[in-house]
Amino acid sequence: MKNLFLSTIVLVLALSIFSAEAQNTMHHEKNNYVVLTKKIPQLQPIILTAEALAEEDGEKFGDFQVIICGKTVTDLTDKEMMQKFIDKAEKANVKIVICGLSMKKFEVDQKDISQELEVVGNGILHNFQLQKKGYLSVEL
Repeated sequence: MKNLFLSTIVLVLALSIFSAEAQNTMHHEKNNYVVLTKKIPQLQPIILTAEALAEEDGEKFGDFQVIICGKTVTDLTDKEMMQKFIDKAEKANVKIVICGLSMKKFEVDQKDISQELEVVGNGILHNFQLQKKGYLSVEL
């Protein structure tokens, strides 16, 4: 009776571990990344990093987003400077996302920035939501 009970517990534990691993593998078919930055000049090394990861990951490379927060959103109105970053980001399959709260705080109107830039309500919240979906995240 004891052996049957212990065998059942071991079997249940083994199945639980196998099930958790299977779910983990299913959710990570692609490697997704998010970088939160407060400095526009950091876009250059971030894009280079995305290119390197895309090459390294191959078919497993997924989504790569850069979230720009803080006072640096005022620099987004320099459309000529930003267009260089936007072009490089598009070639590298990098999505540039702007924090709407920062835009509001520093009085940047969405019409004054390039249309290619996506604005989210709250960049920090967006970052956490992506992390909950399994994105690898770093803040610069």
